[in-house]
Amino acid sequence: MDGIKIIKKPRLKNPCLLVAWPGMGEVAFNAANHLVESLNAQEFAQLIPQDFFFLSASIVEAGLLKAPQAPSGKFYYWKNKSAGSDLIIFISSAQPDLSRAEEYSRFIIHTAKAFKTKTIISFAAMPQPIDHSQQPNVWAAATSREILDKLKRFNVNVLSEGQISGMNGLFLAIAKAEGIDGFCLLGEIPLYTIQIENPKASYAVLELLSKILNIKIDLSGLVEQAHVMETEINRLLEYLKLGPQIAGPIQEEEIEKIKKSLSQLTKLPLSVKERLEKLFSQARADLSFAHELKAELDKWNVYKDYEDRFLDLFKKASDHNN
Repeated sequence: MDGIKIIKKPRLKNPCLLVAWPGMGEVAFNAANHLVESLNAQEFAQLIPQDFFFLSASIVEAGLLKAPQAPSGKFYYWKNKSAGSDLIIFISSAQPDLSRAEEYSRFIIHTAKAFKTKTIISFAAMPQPIDHSQQPNVWAAATSREILDKLKRFNVNVLSEGQISGMNGLFLAIAKAEGIDGFCLLGEIPLYTIQIENPKASYAVLELLSKILNIKIDLSGLVEQAHVMETEINRLLEYLKLGPQIAGPIQEEEIEKIKKSLSQLTKLPLSVKERLEKLFSQARADLSFAHELKAELDKWNVYKDYEDRFLDLFKKASDHNN
């Protein structure tokens, strides 16, 4: 198959396809990787990436520049020894350029069709006004009423309206147009930690998936990661709350500001950086894109980091009009 490098051709029984890309809280990406590790799933194919990703930076090592490697996209399979369906798991290390997302998705879907896949599953994050110490709920959206009714049996929260951004949501819409139904499980993450890995949310979506598919998944690794992450956040908040003794402890409202700023502890996912750069480029050519750009900056709590560049768009537009 053009665009796909086949390593082996496993014989699979009514497989479900699970797909994942990096995104907020790395909920989907980490959950899918943990699933591969827990099930000891085997790689069987790779998606050839060069036509779908546009390099936007260079790598510096020891002062020397070099071109970055193209993102990887790998297919894994797992054979279910019980009566249930086998699994195909596709994981990409980055989201493709949005202009190529539909074509990219069809390569994956056509590969799934070759194995007679009937259902596609994705994960995503759902930012909510919750605290990092809370146990996250899981929400769900499906491409058909029949699938949604089945999910309701597991007491899942139904996402009745809104949107699922990025490839973790877009892929299902494209799959539905291609004749394959599916569903997305969304794990809640605190609004102030969207850039921090959230193993607790990854645990929540995998725990629910294990019930839906009736398969056993070892989640102990994610439990440990979640404990470490929560401990580190608590330690940082406590330190900042106490502050230097000569200045006295900071107030509770300051803690809320600190929580919001915790998103700066980690880097933006590559796909988000590329999305922001593309919007900046579009806004320079057409200022009407500035509203969409501002919304994206606010969503990721990085407006302050890009404020000068954002305001410069309007300065240049004013100078051009004069």
